[in-house]
Amino acid sequence: MFAALILTLATSLLPPAIPWNGQSRQLVVPDSDPWVTAFEKSGLTHSPSYDETVAWLRRLDEASPELKMVSIGRSAEGREVWMVIASRERAFTPAALERSGKPTLFVQGGIHSGEIDGKDAGMMLLRDMTVRRTKRELLDRANLLFVPIFNVDGHERSSRHSRINQRGPEISGWRTNARNLNLNRDYMKADAEEMQAMVRALDTWDPDLYVDVHVTDGADYQYDVTYGWNGRQGWSPAIAAWLDTAFRPAADRALSSSGHIPGPLIFIGHDLSRGLTQWNADPRFSTGYGDARHMAAILVENHSLKPYDQRVLGTYVFLEQAMRSVGEGGAALRNATAADRSRNAAIPLAWRAAEGQAETIDFLAIEAKTSLSPISGDVRVEYTGKPFTQRIPFRRVLEATSSVSRPAAWWVPAAWREVIAKLDQHGIRYERIASPREVDVEMYRLKDPKFAADQFEGRVRVSATPVAERRKERFPVGSIRVPADQPLGTLAALLLEPASPDSLFQWGYFNSVLDETEYFESYVGEPLAGQMLAADPALAKEFQARLESDPQFRSNPRERLHWFYARTPYFDQRAFLYPVGRE
Repeated sequence: MFAALILTLATSLLPPAIPWNGQSRQLVVPDSDPWVTAFEKSGLTHSPSYDETVAWLRRLDEASPELKMVSIGRSAEGREVWMVIASRERAFTPAALERSGKPTLFVQGGIHSGEIDGKDAGMMLLRDMTVRRTKRELLDRANLLFVPIFNVDGHERSSRHSRINQRGPEISGWRTNARNLNLNRDYMKADAEEMQAMVRALDTWDPDLYVDVHVTDGADYQYDVTYGWNGRQGWSPAIAAWLDTAFRPAADRALSSSGHIPGPLIFIGHDLSRGLTQWNADPRFSTGYGDARHMAAILVENHSLKPYDQRVLGTYVFLEQAMRSVGEGGAALRNATAADRSRNAAIPLAWRAAEGQAETIDFLAIEAKTSLSPISGDVRVEYTGKPFTQRIPFRRVLEATSSVSRPAAWWVPAAWREVIAKLDQHGIRYERIASPREVDVEMYRLKDPKFAADQFEGRVRVSATPVAERRKERFPVGSIRVPADQPLGTLAALLLEPASPDSLFQWGYFNSVLDETEYFESYVGEPLAGQMLAADPALAKEFQARLESDPQFRSNPRERLHWFYARTPYFDQRAFLYPVGRE
C-alpha cells in the first residue's frame, strides 16, 4: 500500500508536462496491424520485457529476409545480448557488410535499462523498413546494426519504481547490470561481460556511425531530444566536423518538422544564470570511446520529463534521419574517419573550458520558482510548465590541459597478461616477440601515487605523476610491441599512458609496481649513511639542505636512513617503475 502511495505521489509531483501532439504520432500503427509493437498496443505507455522483445524480434526476423538476429555475447546472468542485422543484400557477416560497400549505422538501446526509448523506437523502425515497407528505401543506401537491450540483466530488474524523476514507461529496468556496474563507465576497463561483448562487436563490425540512446536527468526545459558528440578539439576532429556540418543540420530539420524540439547535450543545474558548458566525454563513456577509436559516435539524451510516447517517437525520427544521413554522406564520413585514423599528432588527455568571456546562447527554458525549504534547508525548485527563452552563458571546452606525444610503439612485458588481454578485447594490434629483445625505451617512474578514498565502479582508482627516464630494457619472450601507427593508436595511448584518466594504470591494473620489495635494517643503514657522508661532500650538503627544509623528514629517523639507502645499488631499482616502455 505504501509503495502504491509513493508511486502515485511521485507521478503527481513531477513538473507539469507541456502538451504535445507532434506529427510523428502518424508513425504509430493501429492495434489491428499484425506488426504492432507492445509499446504501440499499450497506448504508448509500456515497454516489453526481455522475453517479449526477443520473441517479437524473432518473429520479425523469420518474416524478413533482410534481417538476421545474432548474439554478440552473454550477460553475467547468462542472457544473450542480441543484435539485429538489417541489410538489403542479406550481408550478415562483417566481411559481407564490407563487401556491400554501404555505410553501416550501429544503434544501441538500454545501456541504462531504465532509459529504454531506443529499444521501442528501433523495433518500430525495423518493422517499417521491412515487413510494412513504409521506410524500405532506407536500406537501399545503408545497413543497420541494432542492439535493442544492451544491459539485459538490468532490463529485467524492472518495476514501477525504477526512476523517480522520469515520465514513463510504466515499468522500466535498472541503470546498472547484475554486478552493479554502470556499463557507460566501463568502455575502457571492460570489466563487465556485456561490455567485453560490445567492444568486441564494435571492433569486429566496425560501423561508420555509433548511436547510443539514453534519457537524461536534471533540470526541466523545452527540448525533448538532445544529442551531441565530442567536438573538434577531441581525438577525431575530422569526424566531429562531419557531425557538425552534415549530420546536425539534417537531424534538427527532421525532428523540428515532426513536431519535436531538438537541442544540444544539456547537463545543467537549476540555476540557468551559471550557463551551460560543452561536455567532452572521457573514453569510459560511449561517445568518448568512439572518439578514441576514431568512430563517429553520438549520444542521444531524451528529456526525462517528457512523456514516453513523445520521447520514443522523437527517437524514431532521429534514427530514421541517421540512416538517411549515413546513406547520403557515407563517403564523406568514411574519408573523415580515415583522416582521423591516420593522424600522428600529440594526444590530448584532458581539457578545460576556454578562458575569457563566455559566448551566450538562447536557451529554451521552463519557468522555475524557488523558495527556502524547511525540510532540506536548501533552495526548493518548482517548475511551472511555462516555456520561455533565456539568454545564458555557453562555454566551449577547447583547451587541452595535458597531452602526450606518440612514440613509435609501446612495449608491454609478457608478465602483464591481463593488460595484453585487455588490448585484445579492444582489437588493438601488436606483434609478440619470440625471443628476448633489448630495446632503448623511455619509461616512467611513478611519483607520489595516490589511491582514491572510495571505490568507483568496482575498482579503487589510483593516480601518480609520471616522470620519464631513458633505459635500455630487456623484454622477455612473449612481450608485445604495440605500434602507435595503427587505426587504434590513440586508443592504445589512452589505455597505456599512465597520465590518461582512463588508463589501465589509473583503473588499478598496475598497482603492484607501487611497492618496494627489499628493505634495509638500521644496524646496516647507520654505518652505511656515515660512510656515504664522509666520502661525498656534495651528498652531505644535499642531506643537510633536506634536513633544514623538510621538518617531517627531519623528525623521521627511518625516512632519513631510507634517503641514503635509495641512493645505493641495493635499493629496488624497479620500485615505482611503470613497466610499459615507449620506443
